[in-house]
Amino acid sequence: MRRQIVDQIPLVPMFSRHRHARELAEIVRVLDACPELEQLVERDLLRGGVAATKGRRGLTARQVLRAVVLKQMKGYTYEELAFHLSDSQSYRAFCRFELIGPPLKRSTLQENVARISPATWEKLNQILVTYAKKTGVEIGKKVRIDCTPVEANIHPPNDSSLLWDVVRVLGRRLMHASKLVTVAWCDHRKDAKRRAVGIWQAPTAERRKPLYVRLLKLTERTIGYADQAVAALARVDTRKARLLGLRISSVLVLGRRVVDQAKRRVLRGESVPAVEKVVSIFEPHTDILIKSRTEILYGHKLCLNVGASGLVLDAIVHQGNPADVTLAVDMIERHRDRLGQSPEQVVFDGSFASRANLDAIKALGVHDVVFTKSKGLRVEEMAQSSQVFRALRHFRAGVEGCISFLKRCFGLDRCTWKGFASFLAYVQASIFSANMLLLARHRLG
Repeated sequence: MRRQIVDQIPLVPMFSRHRHARELAEIVRVLDACPELEQLVERDLLRGGVAATKGRRGLTARQVLRAVVLKQMKGYTYEELAFHLSDSQSYRAFCRFELIGPPLKRSTLQENVARISPATWEKLNQILVTYAKKTGVEIGKKVRIDCTPVEANIHPPNDSSLLWDVVRVLGRRLMHASKLVTVAWCDHRKDAKRRAVGIWQAPTAERRKPLYVRLLKLTERTIGYADQAVAALARVDTRKARLLGLRISSVLVLGRRVVDQAKRRVLRGESVPAVEKVVSIFEPHTDILIKSRTEILYGHKLCLNVGASGLVLDAIVHQGNPADVTLAVDMIERHRDRLGQSPEQVVFDGSFASRANLDAIKALGVHDVVFTKSKGLRVEEMAQSSQVFRALRHFRAGVEGCISFLKRCFGLDRCTWKGFASFLAYVQASIFSANMLLLARHRLG
């Protein structure tokens, strides 16, 4: 039957019959089965004295949580997420938005997502793992543990680029300060940029050194102007002046360290230890991670505990670059605390192997503790038999696919949120979204 017009269209958005829409509908069922997830998110949204019964009607905890899952799952920016939530019927049904309503703003989504703390994201993942165990998707008796780097959102650091960053950021903030107080300063940003570009293009160290000397002088002068601006802003009793003074002071601390390390490395030829280096004034928490002799990454080390189902049972972001061998026992203890029992079988990469780790993990009640590289340990000491050893070693290879899935599909290769707390939240949000999708696929299967 074909009608000339449709008398009445539905007012409630519905899921389509596409496979992706079926996955979203199954995720909704999982979320509905765990109402404590939304309660934790709501607690964070109301943190800081925000009244739930006053002011304009904001996004609900349910909408914010599901919007984050959608964002991480599809790799959207906030601008793209706002568009798709306004345009897609299935996405509006997933996030429980009305079919006809005002368009969402990027800033609204960003502000609400930023209120969810890293500790809350970690608790959300724990609840999800508990639900997976209750429903039989993951029993936690056989696990694989590995580490992977997550990059911070910075450019590859070198002394000239860091000095140029200090000059341009302080110059921009000095312009703002000059609107509030009287500051005598000279804008060296163009001159500093020319010196930095000259350093990048110089063919030899002899050509670069005089350019570095000039760039260092410009940076130190700009730091001097900023010191005067901070002192002047401190005498103005307004909130805007206080905030601007704090922002300039935070850059000054890092700027002095950048100048010091550039002088030591370039002018005096010293080798600066990695723990003393500043690799970014925007993300100062970033660590230097040496993955191989030719590959150096800038971010943080992530240690993952992945079950047989592919779900990430636990994840820790480490500061510094601790050796893998120091992390093995702690991961098993955390597993026991979270799931109520130690795993029966666990397999590690060869970098975790040591006699002390083997003995300590066996003492925690784990029957088979396999390291892919024995490093002096006999197969009989690690596993019940050579067949079990080979089976667990092959099982460990699957963790590489899980890590690749997280990085390719959920943005875990590079964190785009600013600050260390946001870095932790980003990692946990990506893992939560991946676990949600895997749970939905297990249930559909």
